[in-house]
Amino acid sequence: MDNYSFQDVLGTSATISTVLQFLTGSVICHRYIRKKSTGETSGFPFVSGFLSCFLWLKYGMLTQEHVVIFVNIIGSVLFFSYVLVYFTFSINKRIVIRQFLGACVFIMLCTIYTTYESNKEKAVNVSGLVCCCVGVLFFASPFTKLAHVIHTKNTESLPFPIIIASFFVSLQWFIYGLLIEDKFIQVS
Repeated sequence: MDNYSFQDVLGTSATISTVLQFLTGSVICHRYIRKKSTGETSGFPFVSGFLSCFLWLKYGMLTQEHVVIFVNIIGSVLFFSYVLVYFTFSINKRIVIRQFLGACVFIMLCTIYTTYESNKEKAVNVSGLVCCCVGVLFFASPFTKLAHVIHTKNTESLPFPIIIASFFVSLQWFIYGLLIEDKFIQVS
C-alpha cells in the first residue's frame, strides 16, 4: 500500500471513527429524553463540541482539507442537536444559553479575523492554534464534574463513551496529520 492510498484509508477511517465518536452524544441525549432531565450533568461538553467542530470546519475551509470539512459539518450539526436536547431537559436553561451564546460570539470573532486577515498563512496558523486550544477544551470538558465525582464517589455524571472514543479518534487524527504534514491536525 503506497503512502497516498494509506492516507486515503486513514482519512476515511478517521472520519468514520470521529462520526461514531460524535454519535456517542446520542446515547447521553437518549438518557436525558428517557429521564426527562439532564440531572446534575453539564451541557458544556456539547457546547464545546459544537464550538470545536465549527472552528475545525472553518480551518478545513481555510486549508481546503476536504476530510476535515466533511467530518466537521456532521459534527457541528450533531453537537448543535445535542445542545438543543440538553437545553430542553435542563433545569438551569440560563447557563446553557450563556455558554452557547459565548461559543457563537467566539465563532463570529474567529470568522471575522480569518475573513479580514490579509496574510492567509497567518490566518491558517492562528485558526489552527485556536482550534487546538478549543479541542483541548472539548476533550477536557467531560471532566468538569470530576470534583463532584470524587466527592460523591459516583461516576454517573462522567460521559465515559465520549472519553474513551476521544482517545482512539485522536490517535487516528495524529497519524493523519503526520501524513499530510499538518501540525494542527496532529495536535487535534
